[in-house]
Amino acid sequence: MRLERWLFVAAVLALASTPALAQSDTIELEPLKVEASPLFRPPTYRSAPPPSYPPFARDRGLEGTGRFDVQVLKDGRVGAVRVRQSTGATILDEAASQTIRSWTFDPGRLGQTAVDSWVEVPIRFSLKAR
Repeated sequence: MRLERWLFVAAVLALASTPALAQSDTIELEPLKVEASPLFRPPTYRSAPPPSYPPFARDRGLEGTGRFDVQVLKDGRVGAVRVRQSTGATILDEAASQTIRSWTFDPGRLGQTAVDSWVEVPIRFSLKAR
């Protein structure tokens, strides 16, 4: 089976160094979940801060959970980001996609060899009561 056909499912780990959000804003990053061959070690997050909540979206009360397919290159950079399931608001999808493009990973490995792979990342934008 060609490695390009593998799709590994992952969720984002929130990092302690994430930027401060306004008190009423929440961006939830779900725990890591991976399905993979025993010979494959999936990518892990080197730097994955959550996206900023766009002020336009916050002012209009826009919320939603999106799922993004992310190609992790063998050097740990993000190669491509595709919206698998929209948050329901283009501005939130764009904020998430733009931030994901800046992330870095420890690449997936097949044995000891770093390889390109894909992960699925869910990101939830939510406003708490003001």
